[in-house]
Amino acid sequence: MVSEALRTEALRASASAPMLRADGIPADWTIADRLVPYPTALETMQERARAIATGEAGEALWLLEHPPLYTAGTSAKSEDLLVPDRFPVFEAGRGGQFTYHGPGQRVVYVMLDLRERERDIRRLVSGLENWVIDTLAAFNIKGEKRDGRIGVWVRRPEKGPFAEDKIAAIGVRVSRWVSFHGISLNVAPDLDHYSGIVPCGISQHGVTSFEDLGHLVSMEEVDLVLKSTFEKHFGPVRVASAL
Repeated sequence: MVSEALRTEALRASASAPMLRADGIPADWTIADRLVPYPTALETMQERARAIATGEAGEALWLLEHPPLYTAGTSAKSEDLLVPDRFPVFEAGRGGQFTYHGPGQRVVYVMLDLRERERDIRRLVSGLENWVIDTLAAFNIKGEKRDGRIGVWVRRPEKGPFAEDKIAAIGVRVSRWVSFHGISLNVAPDLDHYSGIVPCGISQHGVTSFEDLGHLVSMEEVDLVLKSTFEKHFGPVRVASAL
């Protein structure tokens, strides 16, 4: 029993430890200044990931917003697309099911070279969750992980004793040990847009946002905190004007 407890504690500590590059080279940090169509984003992200894998480019974080749309992950079920004609639907090529992207939601595409960090996809996902949780904490929002439900969740006791809503979705793909896709964090999107899908295949819980929780903050404020908390978990970044 003692050894099992120690092993569990060691695993937790490992999951929360920073996932840093040994050489300390910063990743590019780029913020798009306009809505980016999903096909454009997907192509650009894939090209950068390929360039990272071949050593032609460095790691990158790309922060953007999309026009309203739905994406389908590799586990998406057709019955979870409740209103097929509401918004365009795109095959994402990442793990997970259906999700929504749109204005007011901060999407961060995370292109990291795990060969220079640690070849551990679970640790990457856990690190992304921890990054979001620390970002939320800076705004006095308590985000939490849930076993078996990737993403970040917020308890909603005003809705019931066991109610909780999802504030951030996480979906990554790794090819040649380079990650792409990433996180989506609800700042102030139109939450009614989620009604056209079963978000991430989970019907028993809802979605929320900073705005829905009563936190009226700008995207710029959120970006500043995302940058500082990313550096805590993954190391330094440098601002880049373009991906």
